[in-house]
Amino acid sequence: MMMQERTYKDAEGAILFDAAVSPQVGHGWFAPDYWRAQGALRTQAGGRGGVAIVAAPVGECVLRHYRRGGLVAALMGDRYLWTGADRTRPFKEFRLLAEITRLGLPGPAVVAARYCRRGMVYSADLITRRIADAQTLAECLAAERLDGELAEEVGALVARFHRAGVWHADLNAHNVLVASDELYLIDFDRGRVRTPATGWQQANLRRLRRSLCKLGAASRGETAFEETIWQPLLYRYQRTLDA
Repeated sequence: MMMQERTYKDAEGAILFDAAVSPQVGHGWFAPDYWRAQGALRTQAGGRGGVAIVAAPVGECVLRHYRRGGLVAALMGDRYLWTGADRTRPFKEFRLLAEITRLGLPGPAVVAARYCRRGMVYSADLITRRIADAQTLAECLAAERLDGELAEEVGALVARFHRAGVWHADLNAHNVLVASDELYLIDFDRGRVRTPATGWQQANLRRLRRSLCKLGAASRGETAFEETIWQPLLYRYQRTLDA
């Protein structure tokens, strides 16, 4: 189904949505309380980006509220500096996810994005379709399901995005989903399409490696991690990148 990008604007801000998925999307869609009142709020969690699973008319969706991380979070919280509608975090991620879908890459299907502007700052939200029956790579690692075969699949996944020039700003084990049908990359906030180049591609891989090691993938020793996880991942990555 081809995307039909539409924008709705009012005094609160603006909503960018795919009219091919839903002909109308209102501000209520971005409020967990709206879904709770309808008995459609499945789960809600906090963290850097508040996330809720909702049973929307278009199917189960993930509602994510953008929040800052690090030291700036204490000052700005969930507010971002206004520099124009097309440069807002949710609108940029919406369009990147649309491009990922167009390229046939396994990422979440985007439904809608919203910003609410208050003077020189704005807050933001994003709705994507939920990828069913999936675990993060971090959860697979914790359950001791990360072996050489799965590592190779991860390598192939990352290579497909890199070959298309898609840069993930935070490539870590929490942003790789392992589903029954295939693997997916999620959370493309601050991501973008770049000219394929070894420098940023290798930096992306190093970030993923640090994430895996931080979560205990090398707990049995660096040599074991290299032989059983990292080298199989790199082998399949390079083969896919060169294909």
